[in-house]
Amino acid sequence: MKKEWFLQKWAVVARHILAWLIFCSLPYLLRPAYENHERMTEKQLWNLFVYATYIVFVVFFYLNAWILIPRLVYKKKIWQYIMGILSVFLFMCAMRYGFERFILKPHNIDIKPAILFTFLTFFLVLSASTAFQMLVDKMKQERQLSARENENLKTELSLLRSQVSPHFMFNVLNNMVSLARKKSDLLEPSLIKLSSLMRYMLYEADEDQVPLQRETEYLQSYIDLQQQRFGKNVTIYVSLETPETGYEIEPMLLIPFVENAFKHGTGFIQDATIDIRLHTRGNLLFFAVRNKFNTTSSAEIKDKTNGIGLANVKRRLNLLYGENYVLHINQKDDWFIVSLQLNLH
Repeated sequence: MKKEWFLQKWAVVARHILAWLIFCSLPYLLRPAYENHERMTEKQLWNLFVYATYIVFVVFFYLNAWILIPRLVYKKKIWQYIMGILSVFLFMCAMRYGFERFILKPHNIDIKPAILFTFLTFFLVLSASTAFQMLVDKMKQERQLSARENENLKTELSLLRSQVSPHFMFNVLNNMVSLARKKSDLLEPSLIKLSSLMRYMLYEADEDQVPLQRETEYLQSYIDLQQQRFGKNVTIYVSLETPETGYEIEPMLLIPFVENAFKHGTGFIQDATIDIRLHTRGNLLFFAVRNKFNTTSSAEIKDKTNGIGLANVKRRLNLLYGENYVLHINQKDDWFIVSLQLNLH
């Protein structure tokens, strides 16, 4: 992924150069004032000393940021770090004293202002260097954490999707076996629909988003297969109203709800009925699935894969849509009702 311009190498280098240019202009504002009869050679010597001092400060800035902090502070070697910092400060003080004592013409040296000025400048560079390195390390950690979270999210979504596909295929193949045993004429059109479903799962479901219309076509094909299987034994109401273009959705997100309805809303149930409705209003998708279930049964026969679809879809909704969805699953009288409201952005 392309970096933002302010994170690119040239921008970072430009910011460092600009900061040092501003910093190095301070001596001309803060340098001590000499008398008017000061010789030109002493001005030149002072300028050379200032340049040498700020070269040392530049070296110290990056020495502290790139070596002392990573190798001493981060490794809890605090005393070694303090001794290193004091050594640099004493070296700076010695430079200032030696310059005024041995280079400039003889004059009374007031060491206190020189030490104070050196200390303040040194502390400014030390603080800026420490803040700079900690900020860089913090940003690096956040980028690494974000990258790990993205990779974990992709891995988890891939795993959840891979769990949906085999579970769905297991149920559809059971439908095919049932038709084959009945020697039904519906087997051939059912196989054609199954081929269409497999094409969608293999070539389109790997995308992050698919057109909502394509997803509803997939749902309709699945419902048609189930309708062929159960015939008049189950009353099925379907209303899938979607705009032709404009909306996208996570692939295979809605199928587990329909799967669950056919799985638990058929069998030994009087007047078995399944009602599936979908429509959009603005950016909102409204999807509802209702199925009758046997309220008098003391214990429902469950296979090992029971609940995989609904558990997966809940997890995927949390990962992909966060707070942009509302899901209700409840039972009322002899109806099991699932309603989903999804913000399609």
